[in-house]
Amino acid sequence: MFPMWIGVGYALGAGLMWGLVFVGPLLLAEYPPALQVVGRYLAFGLIALPLAWMDRRGLARLTRADWIDALKLAAIGNLLYYLFLSSAIQRAGGPLPTMMIGTLPVVIAIVSNLRDGDRDGRLPWARLALPLLMIAAGIACVNQVELSALRADAEADLWRYIVGGTLALGAVVCWTWYPIRNADWLRSHPGRSPRVWATAQGLATLPLALMGYALLWGGMTLSDSGFPMPLGPRPGFFLSLMLAIALLASWLGTLCWNQASQRLPTAMVGQLIVFETLAALSYAFILRGVWPAPLTLVGIALLVVGVVTAVRVRPQCSG
Repeated sequence: MFPMWIGVGYALGAGLMWGLVFVGPLLLAEYPPALQVVGRYLAFGLIALPLAWMDRRGLARLTRADWIDALKLAAIGNLLYYLFLSSAIQRAGGPLPTMMIGTLPVVIAIVSNLRDGDRDGRLPWARLALPLLMIAAGIACVNQVELSALRADAEADLWRYIVGGTLALGAVVCWTWYPIRNADWLRSHPGRSPRVWATAQGLATLPLALMGYALLWGGMTLSDSGFPMPLGPRPGFFLSLMLAIALLASWLGTLCWNQASQRLPTAMVGQLIVFETLAALSYAFILRGVWPAPLTLVGIALLVVGVVTAVRVRPQCSG
């Protein structure tokens, strides 16, 4: 029992760390989302360099095709995902994008169910119906509160909010594709270390972030945007926040999650991913300086119960 509680503590720590990625766009509202993306993953790529030295033998075994796959995963699962997410948060605020990202465990399960249920066992749709309705109702509740606040604000931009919600949907698509494609690679290479593969993706992120930073800097200079590159109007805060998110969310959060995964049943670990959603929502409302509206709390509860219930549904093998 005690090791299980340690595992829950690690999962909670991972959620608290991962929730920080939703804070950056709110704290750096005047910074372009693209700059936050390349800044975060440039810092993460640099953190991956000493890990790469430790895993150099395993990395040497990777083929050219493996590195191409690592680049694709880094581009879509890291850079494009966070570009969509940070852009969504800056336009729609924290709660709605966070709620949409919170559906990922269920969305991934549904896509896997449609894609290769015969291989892993198919999730019974009848048992997924109620959790999906609860999740949809939860998002609708939060969306209603946010829309009501927009209508009450004469200076609010409804179109900006709609665009933010659409961008959040793009983030969901990216991070639905990523874990499924990543799992495909690991399954097709059973003799390779998952840690080495994670390090390879961190290394692949570094040149992409460097190129992105150079292109962004050049584009802003040519367009005479007036934004003070390369580090913006608050260089010290920007650097500190990018390093903190890279270290705490990208590295320490994953480390905590791996520790939890070693100590807890797989079904239980899947449910505890809701810690990330709750942490991100808490941070968003703390930054707003207000307590969530009652309907928002109802929506959050519906989302959490819906996700936990859906994750507990076990696949049924055919035949």
